[in-house]
Amino acid sequence: MKQARGFTLIELIVVMAIVALLASIAAPRYFNSLQKSKETALLASLATMRDAIDQYAADKGRYPESLQELAEARYIREVPEDPLTTSRESWVELPPPADMQATGRLWDVRSGAAGRSADGRLYADW
Repeated sequence: MKQARGFTLIELIVVMAIVALLASIAAPRYFNSLQKSKETALLASLATMRDAIDQYAADKGRYPESLQELAEARYIREVPEDPLTTSRESWVELPPPADMQATGRLWDVRSGAAGRSADGRLYADW
């Protein structure tokens, strides 16, 4: 007579508990690394756009009117997507300071994302 082979309910519960424990340890690290990569992508996008704004101003003698004009003039390929808001329209375009006497409406750009980064700074201040 053959004995039935299989797992008991206790063995299955123990395995499920071990899997749940491992998942609870790994999940926070995974989500923290996702947030860190979004912040790194945001910093890279801001640096690229700010450099393109400066190059445009140096070449044309004035600042661009918008990010779209910067893209149309081929200083950037396209307006990048804000990695935190996943939108191309959420960028905050800042005009030149009043004491600068510059023409054009786009002097700087910031993220429109709400909240703070891992180091505590506001995304709007980057």
